[in-house]
Amino acid sequence: MTKTVLIADDSASVRLSVRLLLQGRHKELAVREAFDGVDAIEKAKKSRPDLILLDLAMPRLNGAEAAAVLKNDMPETPVILFTLTDLHIDFLCAAIDVDFISKVDGIPKLLERVDALLPPTSPNEGATLW
Repeated sequence: MTKTVLIADDSASVRLSVRLLLQGRHKELAVREAFDGVDAIEKAKKSRPDLILLDLAMPRLNGAEAAAVLKNDMPETPVILFTLTDLHIDFLCAAIDVDFISKVDGIPKLLERVDALLPPTSPNEGATLW
């Protein structure tokens, strides 16, 4: 069964990097991209993803604002704020019921959390050298 992830980040290179890493790890994963918070909300409402990754600092609507809207509309959908900013963000994430992973902590932590939320569908899927 195909799972869908929506990646919202104003950096095209970050979106591409995360997309390639996730698709390399989860072969049947469909990845959608959004360039800001408003675009993320619109695309999430249309595609109903299984997981949403949001950068915090984005134009028009930041990741926390978008997450609050998305959690209200799709409370069952896990949301991860994946961002460089980590100044006292734990309280904010708890308040809007989303996970937080710092980009400083790196991709391995993100992949570990994605694996926990979207377990691989086949025994060999998800096996990488991370």
